Amino acid sequence: MDTENAAAGRPGADVDPAADGRTPEVAGPGEVAGPSEVTGPGEAPAVAREVFGDRYDAAVRYTELLATAGVQRGLIGPREVPRLWDRHVLNCAVLAELLPAGITLCDVGSGAGLPGIPVALARPDVSVTLLEPLLRRTTFLEEVVRELGLENVTVLRGRAEEMVGKLAVDVVTARAVAPLERLAGWGMPLLRPHGQMLALKGDSAEQELADSRAGLAKLGAVEWSVISVGEGTLETSTRVVQVKAGESPGGVKAATRRAKAARAGRNASARTGGAPRGGRRRTR
Repeated sequence: MDTENAAAGRPGADVDPAADGRTPEVAGPGEVAGPSEVTGPGEAPAVAREVFGDRYDAAVRYTELLATAGVQRGLIGPREVPRLWDRHVLNCAVLAELLPAGITLCDVGSGAGLPGIPVALARPDVSVTLLEPLLRRTTFLEEVVRELGLENVTVLRGRAEEMVGKLAVDVVTARAVAPLERLAGWGMPLLRPHGQMLALKGDSAEQELADSRAGLAKLGAVEWSVISVGEGTLETSTRVVQVKAGESPGGVKAATRRAKAARAGRNASARTGGAPRGGRRRTR
């Protein structure tokens, strides 16, 4: 859960989310899971098999890791553990309903991997990048991805504003990272033309959208709405602000930065006498 990011209003704010104020026990390097004093997440709801299909076992293991290493490393508040399935894992996974087949997605300020990892589990056809600036979180994410064998997930360390011109995706997701307009300023420039941003906002969705319409238009948005996903699947559906971009996601400044980055890439290619390297790189 990204309560850390939300507390400071930006991706990467290093705030301890532990509800009881204790300093969380930090696991050693390479220890994804270990002894934990917290109560476990409980048995998975029956609907989890429907949502995750043949990746159900991996979803169960991910939830266990959130309840153990996630708490120990300060990524999940201990009081959230009993409601991990309903409030966090399944709440995020139903975003998969909104995704076309075979798209690319970036989860901005991914924190403990919410919503990115549940979406990747529910939709193995979607290529997911978990973008997170803090090393302790990217370390956790890389260990989880490796243990779960998620070949459709890449972990990238960095801030969204640093990735304009370097990363372009069809969909940007975020959960509890920042107020909507500020979040759009980070996320919209990472979209390809006509891409969309999906922000999980809960009860504040309508008000945040009403307060952000002018700012969204300046950022190249052409359509926006609040929608519910998971209806008929979850007891409480997930509220999402859906923002669709036009030809210039992020607005004029982002378009200028993308063009500058493209020129720099072409110049570098000309100097080396070869094509720019492609592919996805895992940053540690």
